[in-house]
Amino acid sequence: MPKDGVVTRFAPSPTGFLHIGGARTALFNWLYARHHGGRFLLRIEDTDRKRSTDTAIEAIFDGLNWLGLEADEEPVFQFARQQRHAEIVEQLLDRGEAYRCYASPEELQAMRDTQRAAGQPVRYDGRWRDRDPADAPKDVLPAIRLKAPRTGETIIEDLVQGQVSFQNEQLDDMVLLRADGTPTYMLSVVVDDHDMDITHIIRGDDHLVNAARQSLIFRALGWRPPKFAHIPLIHGPDGAKLSKRHGALGVDAYRDMGFLPEAMRNYLVRLGWAHGDDEIFSTEQAIEWFDLDHVGRSAARFDFQKLEHLNGHYLRQADDGRLVGLVCEMLARKGQDVDADGRARLLAIMPSLKERARTVAELAESAGFLFAERPIATNEKAARLLSGEAPEILAGVRDSLAALEDWNAAAAEAAVRDYAETNELKLGKVAQPLRAALTGSNVSPGIFDVLVALGREESLARIGDRI
Repeated sequence: MPKDGVVTRFAPSPTGFLHIGGARTALFNWLYARHHGGRFLLRIEDTDRKRSTDTAIEAIFDGLNWLGLEADEEPVFQFARQQRHAEIVEQLLDRGEAYRCYASPEELQAMRDTQRAAGQPVRYDGRWRDRDPADAPKDVLPAIRLKAPRTGETIIEDLVQGQVSFQNEQLDDMVLLRADGTPTYMLSVVVDDHDMDITHIIRGDDHLVNAARQSLIFRALGWRPPKFAHIPLIHGPDGAKLSKRHGALGVDAYRDMGFLPEAMRNYLVRLGWAHGDDEIFSTEQAIEWFDLDHVGRSAARFDFQKLEHLNGHYLRQADDGRLVGLVCEMLARKGQDVDADGRARLLAIMPSLKERARTVAELAESAGFLFAERPIATNEKAARLLSGEAPEILAGVRDSLAALEDWNAAAAEAAVRDYAETNELKLGKVAQPLRAALTGSNVSPGIFDVLVALGREESLARIGDRI
């Protein structure tokens, strides 16, 4: 292990957005490094040039930044290290741990077809493994293959899965360098993990067989493999592999829906890891508690409703000024700019608004009445509340409110209650049409908080529009 201790890495392929599974993998690596006082590194595995895009790279960076998972060094781009990867292949050839394979694509396809027809496992049969190089055709560029052991077994002492063994006869002589000179994923990962001093590889358990193959390359080079920890994948609530219908969206989509990064971190770390019965805890507590001993072996289940519930908790704990900024950003993306007066109204009502909301999107929706232009539109239920004797009641309560010297929630409540008692009306008979007149809806934050947020002039004007 390097002198500076634990080093983990997150190594996504930039072929799309940063999805939930990738975000959780990044979080586990980040937490493990932070817990042990080590380093968390980022590597962009962009060797697939046809599918890798700058847009996807930016999406990965944005997603990690939003989640607060900062890397401790500048990111490594795998494609830029191709020359280093090719140099390592030459070392393997010199050590007798690799060989040149001159089999053509057509020849290899015929080999696979024959194996399938015979009901045999489809794998390279080693036809160039021990052949005399003098037999090499002069017009064919060779691929370089690892001379993998053919007997015995490769054992992975996995920190999550336990001991996992693979029969070497099932691990064929994998290609390290293609005939066009480009290195393969398996080789590049090994060289980069070695050069980056990675001590722990924490990733999805769909990479378990890759761990066996990569271990063979490490050993062929005389390098010590990192420790492996393969975490179960995330499934949907129905137990099926997580898909878009379950919520397998990009991290940016959850941000745009109004989830807070601290809520996402709390939720994601609980997908496959536990600290007793604790459900809600800070990032600082997660760093203190997180280790691989309590990562489960069974698939975690993504529950969107649980995420919403957890996010609601964090909304109620969040600073009101911060939430105002987030709501205004969300409204701006929809083309609605909020001026200074609007921000002041929003800040005044935020303590009441956030008690009911689960996401910033819900905050933005429920705050819409603050910015509505007069006469404000009403929904169907609000319109019914404003019919019949409502205009007469509103006229009376408007006079009571207009007479207030101090415009605050306590004074407004006292005035409305006094009007209701004086006119032998139940409070709801006054408050409901008042809510409809002020907000255009039958539901809203506390009506007296609404009066304060809108201010004297706007409140009285809106009531007056319904008289």
